[in-house]
Order: sequence, then structure tokens, then C-alpha cells
Amino acid sequence: MAIQSALQCDIREPYSTIDTKCAILNSIWGTKFVPQQFSKDMSLGNSYLRYYSEQCINALHSNGINDIVSTHADIVGIVERLREPDLTRESLKDHLREKFPNLPPDNSEALVCETIDLAVRLWLMIDVGELFHGFVPGQKSLSWERGVLKDLLVNYISPPITMPMRVVRVKLDRIFTTRNLERIAGLQIIWTSNILDHLRLMVDDTRIAIYHHASCLEYHKNNPLFPQGFIDETIRTLSLLFPEYDKKSRKWFKAQRNKYDLDEKASTSGHLTTEERQIENFVFWHDRLGILKQVFDEAEPSTIAQWWRDRRRRVQWYTFWVAAMVLALTIFFGMIQCIEGGFQVYKAYYPS
Repeated sequence: MAIQSALQCDIREPYSTIDTKCAILNSIWGTKFVPQQFSKDMSLGNSYLRYYSEQCINALHSNGINDIVSTHADIVGIVERLREPDLTRESLKDHLREKFPNLPPDNSEALVCETIDLAVRLWLMIDVGELFHGFVPGQKSLSWERGVLKDLLVNYISPPITMPMRVVRVKLDRIFTTRNLERIAGLQIIWTSNILDHLRLMVDDTRIAIYHHASCLEYHKNNPLFPQGFIDETIRTLSLLFPEYDKKSRKWFKAQRNKYDLDEKASTSGHLTTEERQIENFVFWHDRLGILKQVFDEAEPSTIAQWWRDRRRRVQWYTFWVAAMVLALTIFFGMIQCIEGGFQVYKAYYPS
């Protein structure tokens, strides 16, 4: 009863009270948070709730959608229906039409579809449907037009039944971290809230999308809509890219988190052993990791700073800097000789 009362707030105000914040997370994530936990940790669920707020505000740009969803309870009610096994999009649309019979006849189909897509996005953090507002360049969205949502996700996410030998045995080295993707390979990191964009290279392979909502992943581990093992493997990609043992990576991520309000749990997902970093241990993210590793390996330093940071090829690194040092010393001593020679000529003409 207390949860229902806390959810009766306008969807434009997700942070109105701690009770509302707690009720939203418990209803959508299936958690059992209590308000006291939020008093002790004010950042709890913040990155997700910011996404939740943005999605709601973007959806409200569509005229009439607030006739269907105006409170958090309205959204949670649709999410509860989405949890039903074998629920089809058609049956959910019929349910909403029956519940809201006074929708504008010329716009009812669009409003019902936008409402369903909004509920899916807020529940699974997957961009479903057309994003009329808040669109990010390079972002991909999934189209759910009919049938069961689980079938759509399984068909989209699952790898081929028989995986061909696409990449030879490749170890994703300890240096293969998000921090080094930026510092060494020069890739721009795009923090995404769409799990299907995770590890996607964009804009001529100059940007890489990273899904950072590790907290959301933890609460979806037992969600039957996702293919078995998909969530666990996604968490392992975060362990790969943000190794907990790497102090420099943790420091770099902390700066990024403060700047972009990221989920702090993304950098506390553990670390992988040498055997676990073999690329064949990744089934769902195999191809994207393989392409990203190729881009990383083929990236050549373009600035002095990148030459200094890039130690993937130790022999080449030492050769370059020894040559640079010899060149610098040659120029330095050459200048000294020039100055000394000029001074001697001057003394020859003007002896003291």
C-alpha cells in the first residue's frame, strides 16, 4: 500500500521524495530497498533514475501520452504486464485500449505504441521503438511490432547456433581497458544507456559506446527475457574494461563518473584471469570485442603524448624514444657548438 501511494506522483518528478525513489526501483528492478538505505547512500540508483526521468520527459513531448501515463504507478502497471510470460504486443495494446477508451481515435494507435515502448525502455534499458526526442547519433533502436518480446530479444541477441571460427585464439591483454582505448587508440568514449549499443563502434570507428549501468545488470540476472548467460557475460565485459585491480583505471573512471553521473558499480565488477580474457569465452559480445581489439591493435600514435603512453610494442617504444633522445641530444650539442663557434668568432674580431 505504501509503495502504491509513493508511486502516485507525476512522472516528471521522479526525485520528489526518497519514498518515491525507493518505490520506483523496487517496482521495476524487483528489489527490496528501504528508505533508510537511501538516507545513508544518496547515490543509490541515481544513474538509472536520471535515465528514467529523461525517458519520461522525452515521451511527454508527444501530445496525449499523459492520458495513458501520468504517474509512476501507470508505468509500473504496464511493466507488470510485460513480465507476464507469452504476453504479445497485440494483447497489451488491446488491454490499454480497453483501459483508456477515450483516446483520440486518430492518434490512439500511436499513443498506445509509444506508451508500450516507453515501458520496455524503462524496464530493460533497451531502446525500443522510434525515438522522436532525445535521439543520439549512431544509436540503434529495436523495433517490436508484434509477437512476444522475449522472442524478439532472443532472436536479436543470441549468437548463431554453430559459431564459425571467426577469430583465432586471441587474448584480450591487461592493457585492453576503456582508459587505454581513449588514451592510446584515441577513441572517444560514448556512455550509453542502451544495452544493445554496448561495445558498438560508431562514426568511422572513432567512437565506442559503453553501457555502464552495472546495477541494472545485477537486478536483471534472473530475468527470463534475456538469453541465458547474456547478462553475466555483459558484466564480464565491464570487468574486462574496468579491471578492479587497476588503480589508474579506477581513478580515470572516477573522473568520468563525476563528469557524466555514471553508475559507480561499473568499475567494481571484479577482474578477469588470463584464461577468462580469451575472446572465445565471450559468446554474445564475441564479434564486437574482436572488432574493437583489431581497432585497438591497429591504432597508431598520432601525438607525442600517445607515443609516450603506447607501450603495446615494447621494442618499438624503446627504439622510438632512444632515437628521439639521440636526435634531441644531437640538436642540443649542435646548438652549443654553434653558440661556442659564434662566441669564438666574436672574440677573434673583438679581443678584450
